[in-house]
Amino acid sequence: MDYEVVIGLETHVQLKTRTKMFCGCGTSFGAPPNSHVCPVCLGYPGALPSMNREAIRYTVMAGLMLGCRIAGYAKFDRKNYFYPDSSKDYQITQLDQPLCLGGGVEISGEDGVRRTIRIHHIHLEEDVGKLTHRAGCSGVDFNRAGVPLMEIVSEPDLRSADEAIAYLTALREMMIYAGVSECNLEEGNMRSDVNISIRPRGQQAYGTKIEIKNMNTFSGIHAALLFEIERQKSAAAAGQPLRQETRRWDPELGETFVMRTKENADDYRYFPEPDLMPIALSPEQVAAWAADLPEAPAKRRTRMIAEYGIPEYDAGVLSADRALADLFEAAAKRCGNGKLASNWVMAEVLALTAKTSVALTDSALTAEALGDLLKLLADKTINGPTAKALLPELFEKGGDPAAIVRERGLGQVSDADAIEAFVDAALAANPKVVADFKAGKQAALGFLVGQVMKQSKGKASPQLVQEMLRSRLA
Repeated sequence: MDYEVVIGLETHVQLKTRTKMFCGCGTSFGAPPNSHVCPVCLGYPGALPSMNREAIRYTVMAGLMLGCRIAGYAKFDRKNYFYPDSSKDYQITQLDQPLCLGGGVEISGEDGVRRTIRIHHIHLEEDVGKLTHRAGCSGVDFNRAGVPLMEIVSEPDLRSADEAIAYLTALREMMIYAGVSECNLEEGNMRSDVNISIRPRGQQAYGTKIEIKNMNTFSGIHAALLFEIERQKSAAAAGQPLRQETRRWDPELGETFVMRTKENADDYRYFPEPDLMPIALSPEQVAAWAADLPEAPAKRRTRMIAEYGIPEYDAGVLSADRALADLFEAAAKRCGNGKLASNWVMAEVLALTAKTSVALTDSALTAEALGDLLKLLADKTINGPTAKALLPELFEKGGDPAAIVRERGLGQVSDADAIEAFVDAALAANPKVVADFKAGKQAALGFLVGQVMKQSKGKASPQLVQEMLRSRLA
């Protein structure tokens, strides 16, 4: 039988607040175990929570970026359960009145057609601790307990493992763009619970939903989905009933395993959180937060193609990182050449960040300096080799390219008489190379150009040098 795959994702995104959701403990990653804890996040009797306003703002901004409807009224609830990573024996979350409703994420589907994966809602909650299992014992670190999390719940609109990764990639990009989360997968800033079922193609009713819990890598999610899709299809083909359950992914074995049968909402005995007031948001407050949002990455891609005349591929690479896109746009406007700026940012600037392992935002390179450097190049005040030699210095130390060129006498030599003298010297010193070129060895010309550039200390116009050499060798 031909089965259709149905996938929905519940993605937990850690907000980049300095303090936890309901107390003043820090949220920095990598601190010694149980060093960022207090009576509130540990749930001591009599300790009362206090709401983190910045977490509310970030959640609303995330919702606006995803096109959600922002609720004017929302509340918190208690989700009651016993597990070692929750010292309170409950979690403060939102059940039936979340902050954000609706919205969606646009992806390219399996057929190549752009479509929107709908968002059901976004609710705000606190994280729990982290369990570490060793031989014969387990430990729990409560540093993460109480850290603010958004749970972004998609509709079951995804139809393959590839689509799930496309959705998560786009979602991560939008959250980073909005400035609400680092979405650092290695630090657990973004984790997903994957809900998957199969149904005979054409059937409207959903099949039995099975959840794969707490996945924190895209490659792991993709592999787990591929395995689970085949496992469910094989079970259905063999007439084995599927049951609603939660499973875990073992990356070493490449298989999913049953953790527990799936709970229902009634099992958690939800009730309104008695120690927190509801959230009331005015339209004016939401509008003020909306004004702080950047342009969405997909819209920015489309605009950059039209405005700067750059290829779709270039726009995709540049817009994937907000800092990179900001640098490109400002530099392009300053030098007046979008394609030149795109080439240099994608080739030279990205090569520097990779070589030095220094993030663009941590470097000394400014858009003004890059734009001025490219303008000097476009105006032929300096040549390409000089510009490439200056870029690492600007990346490391900053500075004014025009002033550096002026102080060091790096301006390009375009005087035909001066270059002619260099050409004559290079031809006279390399008769064998001249003979090789006349015999048809085109590579010889490159050697001669290099000799002229060496004599001019890199300041001659490479284009003029090549033209003059070809003329003399004709």
